[in-house]
Amino acid sequence: MAEVLVLVEVAPDGSGVRKTTLEALTAARALGEPSAVVLGAPGTAASVKGALAEYGAAKVYVGESEDIDAYLVAPKAEVLAQLVAEKSPAAVVIPSTPEGKEIAGRLAIKTGSGFLTDVTDIAADGTATQVAFAGGTIVHSKVTTGTPIYTLRGNSVTPEPAPGAAAEEQVAVSISDAAKQTRVTDRVVEQKSDRPELTEAAIIVSGGRGVASAENFSVIEGLADSLGAAVGASRAAVDSGFYPHSFQVGQTGKTVSPQLYIAVGISGAIQHRAGMQTSKTIVAVNKDPEAPIFELADFGVVGDLNTVVPAATQQITARK
Repeated sequence: MAEVLVLVEVAPDGSGVRKTTLEALTAARALGEPSAVVLGAPGTAASVKGALAEYGAAKVYVGESEDIDAYLVAPKAEVLAQLVAEKSPAAVVIPSTPEGKEIAGRLAIKTGSGFLTDVTDIAADGTATQVAFAGGTIVHSKVTTGTPIYTLRGNSVTPEPAPGAAAEEQVAVSISDAAKQTRVTDRVVEQKSDRPELTEAAIIVSGGRGVASAENFSVIEGLADSLGAAVGASRAAVDSGFYPHSFQVGQTGKTVSPQLYIAVGISGAIQHRAGMQTSKTIVAVNKDPEAPIFELADFGVVGDLNTVVPAATQQITARK
């Protein structure tokens, strides 16, 4: 069976593998036998090998070096390119995060390969599905040059366990001077709340301009907490100062694809829809029955969010 390389993303605090990697391992099975690639500081692989084995990694290529950890993405792209040249894999699958996209782009140049980004599905023949033009068009593309490289959009694939041998193989790390142009001088681990990471959450509750104030976002947070969900916001909400920009969902924010997306007080402008319309189930709450969001929603509630959302939160909490 053909080998498919999957670049591993580790949680910033080193606590384990990120969900995006498990999704990539699952998607890679359509193309062949997944082999995980762990690149980082010494000891990185030890914290993630168990999860990689559980989700189907036949091999785990370990490239650990202080040089990889001390500089930005260039060393990772260089080592991954060396591995592609040595192993001649059928494809490379990388989580579609900011770092993952940059590594993929650099890898494509180094290997002379085609590169498809933000794919939502990969077929057995290598054809990838992408959402284009702010979600207005579904595109099916296929790489015809070099080793196909894909970045997989988060939450597009449900991670499925499939035990693998996870046979460890060390990779010789040789970093050129050109890859050491930008050194990491400091790292600050973002303080996490008890809520899921927005781009990895299975359920998201987002608030828009209709929430009306920063204080009233507590209504959105209450519903999210009752569901174990992440909190998101529209551009109008963050531009109005209701919620931090890091929680923005949309064309100029984060792209999400949860199992359930609840849009509260969001009109449904195309820029917002571009960031969430691949959600599996969409529920909209808006007092305007003509709001564009209802054209996209699977279920809609026309009403005052200050009445509807607290009532829903109460009913959900009561059933726990």
